[in-house]
Amino acid sequence: MTARLHYGTTAKAFHWLVVALLLVQYPIGWLMPDIHKAMKPGAPMTFHVSFGLVILLLIVVRMAWRLTHPVAPESSLPGWQRLSSEAVHWALYLVVLATTLTGWLFASYRGWSLSFFYLAPLPMLASENAAALKAIDGWHQAMEWTLLALVAIHVASALAHVFVYRDRIMQRMLPGQAAPRQQ
Repeated sequence: MTARLHYGTTAKAFHWLVVALLLVQYPIGWLMPDIHKAMKPGAPMTFHVSFGLVILLLIVVRMAWRLTHPVAPESSLPGWQRLSSEAVHWALYLVVLATTLTGWLFASYRGWSLSFFYLAPLPMLASENAAALKAIDGWHQAMEWTLLALVAIHVASALAHVFVYRDRIMQRMLPGQAAPRQQ
């Protein structure tokens, strides 16, 4: 399988859709009421978990797409930038995956019954378990902050390519930017 030189429309759509959903997901998670022992999930939790499952599905499909439709690292980049770019991208995929799964486990260990946007009941990954709940809550919070840090690194790097290096690397992922024609 030959690596492409530019991201295609599908890869760009996955990227920007996950970005948009995370921009919705984080405020919902942070603005939800604190979760107490006997609390039952309300609308904010239903939407938080539902958006989380959409993000989980998209990130799994996106990882599969990236594996089957690889894009070559920009050859003009120094080796350390190519390597760090790949590392940050794969870390982002894995941390989004871990964040969504730990959130789903958190709801499962609480013994909650949740639905997917009030349309269909969600299967729980485990049964109620107080000890596991405490551990997974800590992991979910750690993953949230790790994801936020990785996103900040990713955005800062993209902005550095636009404003410092001025090397058009960012254009590879911008919507509407066509790949240059091959001669």
